[in-house]
Amino acid sequence: MKRKFFFLIFLCIAFKIFAQTTNYPATWTLENCIEYAKENNISINSQRLSKNSAQQDLLQARDAKYPNLNGTVSQGLFAVNGGQGLQMTGVQSQNIGANSSMTLYHAGYIKNNETSKNLLVQMADLSVQESENNIAISITQAYLNILMNQENIISLENVLKTTQTQLKQGDQLYNAGSLSKLNYLQIQSQVAQDQYNLISAQNNLRTNTVNLKQILQLPSNYDFQIVKPDSIIVEDQLKSLQEVQNLAQNQRPEIKYGELNVENSNTNLKIAQASIQPTLSLTGNISTNYANGSGNYFNQLGNNFYMPIGLSLGIPIYNNRIYKTQVEKSKIAIEQANLDLLNTKTILNQQIEQAYISLQNALSQYDSASKQMEISKQSYDIVNAQMKIGSIDYVQLQQQRLLYIQSIQNYLQAKYTAVLNKQIYEFYAGNPINLK
Repeated sequence: MKRKFFFLIFLCIAFKIFAQTTNYPATWTLENCIEYAKENNISINSQRLSKNSAQQDLLQARDAKYPNLNGTVSQGLFAVNGGQGLQMTGVQSQNIGANSSMTLYHAGYIKNNETSKNLLVQMADLSVQESENNIAISITQAYLNILMNQENIISLENVLKTTQTQLKQGDQLYNAGSLSKLNYLQIQSQVAQDQYNLISAQNNLRTNTVNLKQILQLPSNYDFQIVKPDSIIVEDQLKSLQEVQNLAQNQRPEIKYGELNVENSNTNLKIAQASIQPTLSLTGNISTNYANGSGNYFNQLGNNFYMPIGLSLGIPIYNNRIYKTQVEKSKIAIEQANLDLLNTKTILNQQIEQAYISLQNALSQYDSASKQMEISKQSYDIVNAQMKIGSIDYVQLQQQRLLYIQSIQNYLQAKYTAVLNKQIYEFYAGNPINLK
C-alpha cells in the first residue's frame, strides 16, 4: 500500500515537472528565445488581450446597423378605486410586448464608429508587434553577452593554463636554486590573479544567464542553458543609412501605429460632428394583454393586439455645448496625432542614424582590436619562450601578460558589440534577428 502511495506521489511530481516544461524549446538558440518570448511574455499577452477586447468592440459596432429587439412580459393584479378607496381586486392581469428600433440616418455615425473600432483593432495589433520588436532586441543583447562571457572564459582558461605551466617550471627552478624567491612569488601572484579573473568571468556568465532567463520569465529552478552557434562572424557589408531609414519608415509598427492614429482621429471628428446632426430611426412595437375574468385567454390576446410602427426624428437643439466641445477637442486630437507621428518618425530616424554610427565605430574597433590581439599573442609567446631561457625577467613577462589579457578583453568587447549593432541595424531594415 505504501509503495502505491509513494508511486502516485512520484507520478504527480513528474507530471507537474512535465507540464511546466512541455512548452519550452528543445534547444535555446537565439531564434528560439525570441519566439518563446513572443508567445509567452506576460506583458505581450496582456496586450493581446487588449486587442481581443478591441475586436469585441468592433463586433458590437458592426451590429449597430441592424435593428434591436426587446421583449417584455409582466404579470400582476388589478387595483380599482371604489367607495372605500384603492383596493386590490385579486383579478390577475398579464401584458406581453416587444419593441424594436433601427437607425436609418445619423450622418454616418454608425459607419464611422465601425471604422474607428476597426482602426483600434489594427493599432492594438501594432502595439503587440512593437513590444515583440523591443523584447527581441533585449534578448539579443542578453544572449550575446552570454556568448561573450563564454568566449572570455575560454581565453582566460588558456591564460591560466600558461601561468600554471610557468609556476610548475618556477617550482623546479626555485627548488634548484636557479630562481629567486621574489620571482617565484611573482609567478604565484600571476596564477592567483588569473584564477581571480576566471572566477570573475564565470560570475559574469551566471549573472548574464540569469538576466536572459528573467527576460524570458522562466522559473528560478529551471536549468537554463543556451546553445552556442557554430561561429560568430562579423560582417562589414552595410546598407546605406538612407535606404534603412526609408525601409523603416515604410514598415516599422510604431510608424504604422502613428498613421492609423491620425486616421482614427479624423474618423472621431466625423463621429463628433454626427452628434449634432438629426437622427432618423424606424421604431415599432407590438403588445397585448389579458385580464382574468374578461373572457378567453387567447381571444383577449388577439383582441388586444396592438402594433404601432413609425419614424422617430431626434433633433439636437441645445445641449450645453457638450457636442460642440467634442468636435473642437476632436480637431485638437487630430493636430496632436499628426505631431505624434512626426515625432515618432524623427525619433526613429535618429535611432537608425545612431545605430549606423555605432556600427561603423564598432567595426573599426573590431578591426583594430583583432590586430592588437594577434600582435599581443605573438609578443606574449615570444616573451614566454625568452623567459624559459632566462633572457628576460618576470616583470617584463607580467607586463606582456597584462597587455595580452587586455587585448583579449578589447577584442571580445569589440566583436560582440559589432555583432549586436549589426543585428539592430539590419532589424531596422526589416531583416529578422539571427546569428546564422
